[in-house]
Amino acid sequence: MKPVSEKNLAARLDQLNERIASACRASGRSSEAITLIGISKTKPAEDVAAAHALGLKNFGENYLQEASGKIDALEGLAATWHYVGNIQSNKTKEVAKYFDWVHTVDRNKIAQRLNAQCPTDKTIQVLIQVNIDEDPNKGGCSPRETLHLAQQMMLLPRIQIRGLMTILSKDSMPRDSYESVAQLFTAIAAKLPADQQRCWDTLSMGMTDDLEHAIAAGATHIRIGTALFGARE
Repeated sequence: MKPVSEKNLAARLDQLNERIASACRASGRSSEAITLIGISKTKPAEDVAAAHALGLKNFGENYLQEASGKIDALEGLAATWHYVGNIQSNKTKEVAKYFDWVHTVDRNKIAQRLNAQCPTDKTIQVLIQVNIDEDPNKGGCSPRETLHLAQQMMLLPRIQIRGLMTILSKDSMPRDSYESVAQLFTAIAAKLPADQQRCWDTLSMGMTDDLEHAIAAGATHIRIGTALFGARE
């Protein structure tokens, strides 16, 4: 994995921040409402350190083995780590150990294991992955099951449920699908207890090719890899 040059990384980050600012202006939102997560999978630790030095604080990883080594190598870096990959039951202990946020919880069994295996000095911030397009090739729970899963997860003391995440089908209409996620997010919020409503604040949706649609629909966290770190090897 060859590190990207700091000059190229700085230029890409500036361009990306301008895209975000422009999308926010178009939808009447503040760019301060958007958290940019740099998806650093397949990229070396040097790229993460360089992006962090340029002001990026949130990083996402899909592959646990790769991520754990990278996070260990960057121990001491004041970064927030987001797990955005598929979660196997036998990997939940390591996910709970290494990550601050988990975006891809789609069943109660995984939530229970994260809760039971969470280190005593932390609370994991968790999102429910919803398969909004009901694509059989994508992970995530059905929209119809999401409220029930949220209610189950609220009973677990070592995780804090924060909202929804989605990965769209390649054939979806991004604006329509993202707006459907936002509508589901609002519908669930109305049925949560008051103390949980205060924490129900996160919509993780939008990537390099469709971030403008996601921001227009209400995304709070966007996950960007290619536009920041370049094409994956």
